[in-house]
Amino acid sequence: MSPKVHASLAGSSISARLNRLPVTRAHKRIIVIIALGTFFEIYELFLSGVLATTLSSEFRLGGTGLSLVLASPFLGAFLGAVVIGPVADRFGRRKAYMITLALYSAATLAAAFSSDLWMLVACRFIAGVGLGGELPVTDSFLGEILPAKRRGYFAAWAFTVAYTAVPVVGFLGLGMTAAAPWGIAGWRWMFAFGAAGAIITFLVRRQLPESPRWLQTVGRAAEAEEVTHRLEEASRSEGWDGAEAVEPADSTLPQATPLPASALLRRPLVQRTVLMALVWILAVIGYHGFSSVATLALTERGFTVTSSLLYTSLAFIGYPVGSAVSMWLMERMERKLLLGGSLALMAVLGIVFGNAQDPTVIVVFGFCFTVVANVMSNATHVYQLEQFPTGIRTTATGWLYSLGRLSTAVAPFYLVPLLQHAGSGAVFTLVGAACLVAALAVVVAGVRTTGLSVEEISPELRS
Repeated sequence: MSPKVHASLAGSSISARLNRLPVTRAHKRIIVIIALGTFFEIYELFLSGVLATTLSSEFRLGGTGLSLVLASPFLGAFLGAVVIGPVADRFGRRKAYMITLALYSAATLAAAFSSDLWMLVACRFIAGVGLGGELPVTDSFLGEILPAKRRGYFAAWAFTVAYTAVPVVGFLGLGMTAAAPWGIAGWRWMFAFGAAGAIITFLVRRQLPESPRWLQTVGRAAEAEEVTHRLEEASRSEGWDGAEAVEPADSTLPQATPLPASALLRRPLVQRTVLMALVWILAVIGYHGFSSVATLALTERGFTVTSSLLYTSLAFIGYPVGSAVSMWLMERMERKLLLGGSLALMAVLGIVFGNAQDPTVIVVFGFCFTVVANVMSNATHVYQLEQFPTGIRTTATGWLYSLGRLSTAVAPFYLVPLLQHAGSGAVFTLVGAACLVAALAVVVAGVRTTGLSVEEISPELRS
């Protein structure tokens, strides 16, 4: 590298230097490690819905007991998102990751040994606390480590890998719910599999570096420089000559500093906070509402448990497919329009699925729903991490995720009774209405973010 380029690097902000880098094998290794943990987080979140009919029979659950099983991990996730977000902003993304995985793996393993409803609910709740902190930290870390021009694509790439967990849990449930290897019920093996994966991820994640943007925010400039320098060296080893480092990029933007949580409720962030809160409260009714009640909705229409699991497992293939589709769309469309459009399409597809009787229609529209749902999900993850400055990003996403988890936890207590008394058509009409309101809010009130650095999106703040 020439002395001129090296001098420009030394004088640039950490964020400017990170944004100028190409995505290298070093970036991709980080993304894969993150995706591995998120795989088991998503596996766990979808597990209750897949096992709903099996657990109802195992523990002789009525409507309230079933709702508790479905809601318990999301209630725990509400608490975890509230608590672990601020931990990540104060003590670091990497340390928060270790806490979330330790809680999740221990509690999920204990769930495999549940002897009654209350032990199962308690274990699922504690596992949820760990799960609640996982996605806010993931979103923040990806937003802070990836270059702005490729942030959407590679964040969606990470979630595409992770969302293969959904059909895995679906087909695993199809094969294991009626099985009992070595005399142990199949549903217990499914919990044990999730715990084992989380333990492996815990060991692998020790290789993660800390977020250089976060290190700079808390005044640990030497460590931020070290991590950034390693990424630059990795880029040069793959042919990058550092020429882009002499461009001004975001060097005129203010450096990152911590912000109090109260900044989320003050201008200019309050509008973004309210908008994303609305999205998380309403959109998850459609997203997790589908995964939680789809099998129950099909059995309510007279299909056998095995047929219902088969149809939903086939529909669940759409989750990783949708995530892969979002990779292609993420940098080609303005993200607020991608998010709003996918929410509106979910409403239409969900209503058709909820009223269908023909197995082919059920599978096709269920598949299409999950494809669009994961385009929406990935757009939400990326769009949300772009809304808030580094010094408060994980606190903000944690609080917003907590609202989503709370909304999801409450949903079984009205969706299951509505399903039992009014049928699946009424359930998915409600789901559609929630998605449409969220779509309208995003399109009208959302800010544009595609192609901009996280600093440029909020230039009026120290981000």
